Amino acid sequence: MAEATSWQKEQFSRAYVLAVATRGGYTLADWNVDKDGVDVTLRWKGLMVDFQLKCTQSPRAAKGDYVFDLDLATYNKLRDPERSAPGYLALAVVPKTLDKWLLHEPERLLMSCHTYWAKLQDEPPPTASKTTAIHLPRCQTLTINSLERMFEASRQHILNGTIEGGLA
Repeated sequence: MAEATSWQKEQFSRAYVLAVATRGGYTLADWNVDKDGVDVTLRWKGLMVDFQLKCTQSPRAAKGDYVFDLDLATYNKLRDPERSAPGYLALAVVPKTLDKWLLHEPERLLMSCHTYWAKLQDEPPPTASKTTAIHLPRCQTLTINSLERMFEASRQHILNGTIEGGLA
């Protein structure tokens, strides 16, 4: 059973986020350079949320959560409290067999996956030296409802920001 290539995983996770965002009425900006630890940014009414996207066919589980080892550079960029947009990790979990990722039917196309999320902004500094284990609770699936809550958290982050020199 062949493992999907990294570009296939990346594109599939982007397709999932694009589908959910489109259905929710959000716009998606796709970054061609990942220097800020962000693959895509979603926008809605002037609010933004940033995502680092990952995809796996072999998820690691611990205590009911999925666990993903994220490199420290990306983790530190996404956890930075001074970010203007909250930083999230989104992990798409797909079937082991690439042929089962999509189901074509006469009236629909079904994606066989679930995507889970974890908010990393304001998380504590890492204790490891190369990667840090991010826990993604199985109850935190990336849905239209969870995106609504993320945008509300973005709004609250702006409202609770410190005002210095007339800027929030």
